[in-house]
Amino acid sequence: MTIQFNTDNTISGTETVTAPFTAQISDALSRFSSHITRIEVHLGDENGHKAGINDIRCMMEARMEGKQPIAVTNHAGTTGQAVSGAIDKLKASLDTIIGRDRKY
Repeated sequence: MTIQFNTDNTISGTETVTAPFTAQISDALSRFSSHITRIEVHLGDENGHKAGINDIRCMMEARMEGKQPIAVTNHAGTTGQAVSGAIDKLKASLDTIIGRDRKY
């Protein structure tokens, strides 16, 4: 499972910044690793350099073998909260889709 980060020009996308998020995503989604080929994470500050409440957006897209990609979005006040919320939403979506496939 490859994890790829994309950031806008207001959020630093260096390895130092993204490494903890990569580990968090990898740990949280490890049970789905046999189904997922790649995770794309898009982080952005919707208000740019202006202050705002819940203006950090994290869009996470999971690419699965033989299936359409799944995308979730979460808004929060910090990048950490945005990523954590997106992970929770993605886990719920993957549980539903993979669970549905196992029933048939």
